[in-house]
Amino acid sequence: MMKQKRTFFIVDDDIDDQDLFIEAVNEVDDSIECMSASNCEEALDLLKNKKIGMPDMIFLDLNMPRLNGKQCLAELKKEAHLADIPVIIYSTSSEKRDIEETSRLGAAHFLTKPNKFEELCKAISYVVSRDWSKAS
Repeated sequence: MMKQKRTFFIVDDDIDDQDLFIEAVNEVDDSIECMSASNCEEALDLLKNKKIGMPDMIFLDLNMPRLNGKQCLAELKKEAHLADIPVIIYSTSSEKRDIEETSRLGAAHFLTKPNKFEELCKAISYVVSRDWSKAS
């Protein structure tokens, strides 16, 4: 049986981080398609106005100009058609305060950006292997 094609949406203002993330996803499972936005406004416009297909998961950086990841997460959870998409916070932060706050706002998981590519692949493998639709 063919597994269903999955789509990840990465929102990160750092293009190098975006590229590295996409490269790691392809390494872990090359059937996963990645879309990206370089800020929250762009991401919200694409998703709210259905300019792109709905992703299976959204990976969201916290520290971005204008709208930050927490504000973006809150906006995503307000939209009925987006509220059930698991949002994984993907940030350089590992602060307990950020982890707790994003969890309260509805994030499914908090992933601190690893320094090594292999660690990023491991982290993505973990995320890919879990069923986040049941984690609430």
